[in-house]
Amino acid sequence: MTRTIIFDSPYLLGFDDMRALIERVGRGHDNYPPYNVEALGPADIRISIAVAGFTANQLAVEVKGAHLTVMAGKERGDEASREFLHRGIGLRNFNRAFVLGEGWEVTRASLAYGLLHIDLVRPPASDEVRRIPIQVNG
Repeated sequence: MTRTIIFDSPYLLGFDDMRALIERVGRGHDNYPPYNVEALGPADIRISIAVAGFTANQLAVEVKGAHLTVMAGKERGDEASREFLHRGIGLRNFNRAFVLGEGWEVTRASLAYGLLHIDLVRPPASDEVRRIPIQVNG
């Protein structure tokens, strides 16, 4: 089966980032840890990630360009001395990535009751009109 990539068209120049984004989203990924994305308003979003068992020191939230990354890491020695009769709480390290749309900004991250909440806001678009000067050559 031949796969046609629409971004290979000569009419769509400069869309390499979009193509990479679509390929990244299309790849299969792990569903751990579970998360919710909630609309708090027309320009407010909250991402809530289940991180029970992790402390704030073991979590990291980073934004680089349009990529939001949440990482968690626990030292293996933390549980070496404990004997579990049943182990149902997953405490494995993870790296969860989100791609932010244009204009979205992370305003805060908070940890409460085993949930990491990441709040995002999209500032209103500016109605300012900019006049671009026209340069005359010759």
